[in-house]
Amino acid sequence: MSKAIRIYEPGDIDAMRWEEFAVGEPGRGEARVLHKAVGLNFVDVYQRSGLYKVPLPSGLGSEGAGVVDAVGQGVTLVKPGDRVAYYGGPLGSYSEVRNMPAERLILLPDAISFETGAAMMLKGLTVRSLLRAVHAVQPGDTILWHAAAGGVGLIACQWAKALGVTVIGTVGSETKAALAKAHGCEHVINYARENFVERVKEITGGKGVPVVYDSVGKDTFLGSLDCLKPRGLMVSFGNASGAVPPFDLALLVQRGSLYLTRPSAAHYVAQRPDLEVAAKELIDMVSSGKVKIDINQRYPLKDAGQAHLDLVARKTTGSTILIP
Repeated sequence: MSKAIRIYEPGDIDAMRWEEFAVGEPGRGEARVLHKAVGLNFVDVYQRSGLYKVPLPSGLGSEGAGVVDAVGQGVTLVKPGDRVAYYGGPLGSYSEVRNMPAERLILLPDAISFETGAAMMLKGLTVRSLLRAVHAVQPGDTILWHAAAGGVGLIACQWAKALGVTVIGTVGSETKAALAKAHGCEHVINYARENFVERVKEITGGKGVPVVYDSVGKDTFLGSLDCLKPRGLMVSFGNASGAVPPFDLALLVQRGSLYLTRPSAAHYVAQRPDLEVAAKELIDMVSSGKVKIDINQRYPLKDAGQAHLDLVARKTTGSTILIP
């Protein structure tokens, strides 16, 4: 028997149950993974709370790293003993052991720890998708990135800098401002005491930016639109402050025929060839040292509820992992 966190109905952290379950042998196309570390992400909160609907009952978590213990029929991508990390596939990484579709597993080089592997897959693949696929930033570009001191934000600041891009980042405290600055954010705006729209216009000489990456949602959405150049792109990829309410599409044309997209990294790495290309870029960035994964919080897996509370309260910086 093994243990995992499951939910039977959406709700607050009391909906999360730490239970025993039988893992069983991996089926055809599956590999059994012994988790060494599990990633924590805002999407887990959305799925637990019901903001994002999932079939119930359900596990939680879509990111982890560990060792392959056994493989099912037809599996050739991995073998027992392989070090692996993953993002995607069925929910359920909040577990000690699980069976996973082998096609979602990526071999983890010895130089990258299990903790780093668990912390980097969703966030790193998200950054890669946002900077290279959703909108291909170019050297010399200046972009606005909200929540620059968060797990995704710190990776994005480093990756963008490596691509020759100037990042304007927003944060909620001076401590987070220093953290973002240390990770390559050129201009840091503390939105707790500064008007980020005015500061972006000041930094860009009134021109605005070609793209805004916004995972905050409700509190920053309209201001983000005001930071864009005509025909600029608004990338809304999260709801940390709440879901963006319905709005009049005329706001886009009034601000210069703006574009708006609501992407998920899951759709950009849904197919194995795309996953392999994106994961290789991520692993190369991390292995080269151009992108460092800051793991600033660790919780026992059974205490994932507290990790959720701290994440929502914005008490965390960088990445957070759960240890089985």
